[in-house]
Amino acid sequence: MSLRIRFWGTRGSIPSPGLATVRYGGNTPCVEVRTSEDWLVILDAGTGLRELGRSLIERAKGQPIQGDVFLTHAHWDHIQGIPFFAPIFQGGNHFTICGARSLEGSFDRVVRDQMSPVVFPVTFEQLDATIDFASIAEETRVGQGYEVRAFQVRHPGGALGYRFSEPKGQGSFVYVSDNELGAPEKYEPADGAWRDRMVEFARGATVMVHDTTYTAEEYPRYRGWGHSTYDDAVSLALDAGVGTLVLFHHKPERSDDEVDQCVAHCRELVQQRGGTLDVVAAAEGMTLTV
Repeated sequence: MSLRIRFWGTRGSIPSPGLATVRYGGNTPCVEVRTSEDWLVILDAGTGLRELGRSLIERAKGQPIQGDVFLTHAHWDHIQGIPFFAPIFQGGNHFTICGARSLEGSFDRVVRDQMSPVVFPVTFEQLDATIDFASIAEETRVGQGYEVRAFQVRHPGGALGYRFSEPKGQGSFVYVSDNELGAPEKYEPADGAWRDRMVEFARGATVMVHDTTYTAEEYPRYRGWGHSTYDDAVSLALDAGVGTLVLFHHKPERSDDEVDQCVAHCRELVQQRGGTLDVVAAAEGMTLTV
C-alpha cells in the first residue's frame, strides 16, 4: 500500500521559464498523487496542471478521467492552470475541486471568474467535463482509497495544508505549499500554540513538502507576505520527526544553481542539529513513493 507522488509545478508566485530554471522547473504549483488503487488526487492547479492534463489524456487512452483536486488556497499561482487543463474540455470526465470551508462561496467563484469572457475566451459553463465543488475545514476526511486531514496554515487570505495517507498504509505525506512559519505577530493567534499544532500535524510524516521561498537573509524584506525560510522549514521538519523534507515553492528569481546551494545549506543545518532528515528540492518530473 503506497502513495505515488509526481511534481508538475514547483515554482511560486509566477511562472518563471528559462535556462536558469530548467532543472527544477518554472511552472507554478501542481502535484499529482496516486493511491495504491490508482485514484487520482491533484494538489493545487498552477501552470503545471497543463502538462499534467496532457499526460492524463495520453495515459487514459480514451477512457474517462476522474479525480479530486485539493486547492491550498485561491491565489492566482495556484489556480491559473485550470483554463488550460485539457481534461475539463472532454465529456465524461469528472473532477471534484475542494477548497477551504472558510472561503466557501468564494473559492469556486474565483475559479469560475478567471474564465469569464473578459479574461478568457471559453467560459466555465462551456466546459464539457463534470466539475463539482466541495469544502473542507480542519478535519479528517475519507476519500477514494485515501484519508486526508486539513490544517489551517499562515498565509494572507488563508490557506490549508494537507496530510494524506492510506487507511491500511504505513506512510503519510504532508503538503504545505504556502505557509509563514515566522512573523507570528501577523497572524492570530500570535502565541506559540499554532506552531505546536503545526508540529503535531506533520509529526512522523514520511514526506513533507513545505514552502521554502526565502533565505534567512531575504526574509526581513518580505516578512508578513506568507512564506517561509529554508531554516524555518528544516527546524519544523526536525521537530516533527519527518523522514524527508521537500523544498517547494521556489522563488521565481532563484536559479537552479542557487536552489542547489540552498539544498546544501539545509543539509548542513540538519547535520548541525544531529538529525537524520533527508532534504531534497522539488523538481518537475520528480517522483516519490510514500
